[in-house]
Amino acid sequence: MGDRFDGKYLKDIDSMHFIMPFLFPNRCDNQAFFSFQIDLTNLKEFINKKNSTNPDYKYNMYQCIVTAVLKTITLRSKLSMFIHDRRMYKRNEVTAAFTVKQEFVDDGGEVLCFIHSKPEWNIDDVHNEMKRQLLKLKQKGYVDESTGFMDKFNKLPKFISRPILRFVCWLEKIGKIPRALIETDPYHASVVLANLGSIGLPEGFHHLTNWGTTSMFVVVGQSKRLPFYEDDQIIFKDAVRLGFTVDERISDGYYFSKSMKMLQLFLENPDLLDKPLNEKLSDELWAKINMR
Repeated sequence: MGDRFDGKYLKDIDSMHFIMPFLFPNRCDNQAFFSFQIDLTNLKEFINKKNSTNPDYKYNMYQCIVTAVLKTITLRSKLSMFIHDRRMYKRNEVTAAFTVKQEFVDDGGEVLCFIHSKPEWNIDDVHNEMKRQLLKLKQKGYVDESTGFMDKFNKLPKFISRPILRFVCWLEKIGKIPRALIETDPYHASVVLANLGSIGLPEGFHHLTNWGTTSMFVVVGQSKRLPFYEDDQIIFKDAVRLGFTVDERISDGYYFSKSMKMLQLFLENPDLLDKPLNEKLSDELWAKINMR
């Protein structure tokens, strides 16, 4: 078994990363959790500047976070790795997925947004793509492909749908599932994000899933005044907390730490979001990351 349609099989890996999927084969058994808070002072100024030209679709904090996450994964290649059927792969593209509530009511429908980023993109491209998809997804009665597929199975008699679904799960487990069935499946994205702040909740932690290939989940909490410790004083600033869940088998703690510090750098110095996702950091910026 070699490459997949969505990833390149990594044959030459160190012995630890070769053995770990055999010792700990389930993604849900290898969840690592951490969180940190972001000072929004500069980001709010950045968003106000973007919106000063009165675009028909406003820039917001969530778009910036999605861009910063995509940029971090693009520059930190190990974050694009995933383990499937005890093999490690490098993903072919950097993608992000999240759920959109069509109406903020108890029985309001949910649809899926799936973003296929390109290395040359910046915040404007991500903003435009989210605008394109969200305006379509918010239309009443719209059903995304994954939800439509699930709805069809749910309408079948259970004695028919259950064995078919078990067969589909088996195909996914061995990496033989038809591409058309999972093209919009969020659990086959590089990262899944959840904007809990949009419904008035603090950050939390999303579980990983054994289904699919996603190695990272990011949960965005509600922005509010939070304490920062500076010069032996506690200062309250506008801030947001992010909660991360990662598959610890794809890298080590040091690599994850550097990656999250890079993400924090992007959000606290948001002018960097105007740069292409694949633009490498200068030595000066790396020095800032190393000082954190």
